[in-house]
Amino acid sequence: MFTGIVEELGKIVKLEKSGNNLDITVEAEMTPELKIDQSVSHNGVCLTVVSTSNCQYMVTAVKETLDKTNIGLLKTGNAVNLERGMKLGDRLDGHIVQGHVDQTAKCKSIKEVDGSWEFTFEYDPNIGNITIEKGSITVNGVSLTVVNSKTNEFSVAIIPYTYEHTTFKYLKVGDTVNLEFDVIGKYVKRITELS
Repeated sequence: MFTGIVEELGKIVKLEKSGNNLDITVEAEMTPELKIDQSVSHNGVCLTVVSTSNCQYMVTAVKETLDKTNIGLLKTGNAVNLERGMKLGDRLDGHIVQGHVDQTAKCKSIKEVDGSWEFTFEYDPNIGNITIEKGSITVNGVSLTVVNSKTNEFSVAIIPYTYEHTTFKYLKVGDTVNLEFDVIGKYVKRITELS
């Protein structure tokens, strides 16, 4: 479980195919604190640490992850949002995030709004996910509040701190992002479908 509060930006230093899998080596200041088998969120995707060395660690993404997220689009040198799993008893500063991406979306527009930014994302509504205004959404692992919710798109407002300390500063119109919809909302939607 995660909170969607990004701890640091990591840097992709190596990508290597291994059958259908992709071994990803990340350079990050948190590496000395990581352990083998520990879960780390990478742009909202929960991946397991398989090795560490100095300030670099490696994770492996399987075909399912590569097919359903933007992890397979990463290139050497790209920044990635990182968060370690939350500790029980800590404050939940974002919202409950599982690290299980529901689907991807495209960045439709970016507007500067008097000191902050409004990002609009378009997604396929046929998969069955929904947003609600003032509800929670995770975009590339960042816990955010939905504004301007529509059937197949939504916007989020990004404050300067979030912009500077996450990959939002690198996003461009047309880029693919990972979405994890609010887990409570998903359960409520499912329950109402079964009623």
